[in-house]
Amino acid sequence: MPKRPSTPQKTKSKIFNRDNFTCQKCGYKGMSDELEIHHIKMRLDGGDDNHNNLVTLCFICHYFSPDEEKDFEGYLNEKIDGVILDTFRKSAKSISKRTKKGMIGKSEKGNHVTRAPWGYKLENKKLIPTEHSYQVQEVFQDFLNQKVSLTKLAKKYGFSVNGLKKILTNQTYLGKIKFDKQTHQGSHQALISSTLFNHVQNKLEKLGIKKG
Repeated sequence: MPKRPSTPQKTKSKIFNRDNFTCQKCGYKGMSDELEIHHIKMRLDGGDDNHNNLVTLCFICHYFSPDEEKDFEGYLNEKIDGVILDTFRKSAKSISKRTKKGMIGKSEKGNHVTRAPWGYKLENKKLIPTEHSYQVQEVFQDFLNQKVSLTKLAKKYGFSVNGLKKILTNQTYLGKIKFDKQTHQGSHQALISSTLFNHVQNKLEKLGIKKG
């Protein structure tokens, strides 16, 4: 299933400013990382990023909002005092902080903390190369040595262009673990050499290709 496009950051900023960084259901006012841009008509139903289709909600009101457009107006009009939700808000933040702290601890020990990238699988919480892991090196070499566009190379291996860029810039293939802007030596097997990886990064930069 193709990944649904995210709302452009510029659009998010305009909606947050329009709504004064305030949840339009409970009145909670917060920072952008505490708020959500909600699609009144969901993308799955043909909704888009038109400003009239977007509204600011806190993450709690966003989570409990109905999927159906016909039900959303009534949901939004049933106002609730944001102070009542503060207990849940603080609890969620606390859980989030504990979760992130645990993930940072795992990454520092060289353990992978997110979904296994292409070419690997997770077994007993450890990254293990799949039987097709050799294709990772093939992708890097094809990009480096062939005059082929990212679009054609992505089609060859069944990726989206953004998916291919993420593969070509993923330090996991070097045996590294990157999390929370920090890089650590991983406990898993590398699939490519640092020389090949660096050559690919140089070519991406020379071609003006932004990293995925």
